[in-house]
Amino acid sequence: MTVSTHVLDTERGRPAAGVRIELWRDDELVGSGETDADGRIRDLADADPGTYRLVFHPPSPFFRRVELEVELGEGHHHIPLLVSSFACATYRGS
Repeated sequence: MTVSTHVLDTERGRPAAGVRIELWRDDELVGSGETDADGRIRDLADADPGTYRLVFHPPSPFFRRVELEVELGEGHHHIPLLVSSFACATYRGS
């Protein structure tokens, strides 16, 4: 199972570069990195299927941390974050 992600700054209408993102399984950090100039981390982790926590540290004066708990199966999973100063959303990407 592989994971990629990206962060879009919807307030400014552009990718959010330099956002730290971590992928946790229980208390084990299995992947981490910072988004590139296109707001992406193409290869956050290659791990076994299971329940994970994806933790974003977005550029927002309100959100210090956005954490998602997801159940990931076989194959590739793309999990993006759309963020502005006072709102955020996510979805299962392709």
